[in-house]
Amino acid sequence: MITDRPAPGAGSMIEAREITKSFGATPALTGASMSAAPGEILAVMGPSGSGKSTLLHCLAGIFTPDSGSVWLTGERLDTLSDDKRTELRRTAFGFVFQFGQLVPELTVADNIALPLLLNRVKRKTAYASAAEWLPRLGLENLGSRRTGELSGGQAQRVALARSMVASPRVLFADEPTGSLDTLTGEMVLELLVGAAREHGTTVVLVTHDARVAAHADREIMVRDGKVIDRTGAAVEAAR
Repeated sequence: MITDRPAPGAGSMIEAREITKSFGATPALTGASMSAAPGEILAVMGPSGSGKSTLLHCLAGIFTPDSGSVWLTGERLDTLSDDKRTELRRTAFGFVFQFGQLVPELTVADNIALPLLLNRVKRKTAYASAAEWLPRLGLENLGSRRTGELSGGQAQRVALARSMVASPRVLFADEPTGSLDTLTGEMVLELLVGAAREHGTTVVLVTHDARVAAHADREIMVRDGKVIDRTGAAVEAAR
């Protein structure tokens, strides 16, 4: 592990320190710093194009920042190899995106069990764990249904179960209710928050909707590629 700077404090589960990221000549992040504590539900707000989704992708190791650093409980992520970051996304992180990104040809049970199967968990054990999530999220009797046949709300509940089945340390949710109607979105959010609370999972919830952010413990704002606190000042990295 590279430790050219002190590791984050014990109170941080995941942290970004002054990260920058550009796509060609277009800057997306220009020195963004933030942290989320263990078990905290953190809403990352901002208008379209502000850099909030890029921040999430850097935290999750999907993008490598051009400069700055990303830390998970004292381990620096951005300097890990591609293989190591991929392994971390399978074992420590869960993901829920706006459109679920399920495999429509597979069944509900197949989709939920998939992260465990990719981690070489025995098939019987993986499907038993998947089955435990069905009643928790109101999906009983849907285990054999192909996900391409589900409603939007049902599909997002399957995506939530898939994200939680491996007991991740951090759940990244990028506009998880953006394609749902208000009532269905509220139900999915309540299930997401409940599951995270039950398992002590840290949640980084990207949204532009204040109603969604109201479910979080704390809100931060991304504006012009920086994280801004409620006073309008840029958040500085912990030293």
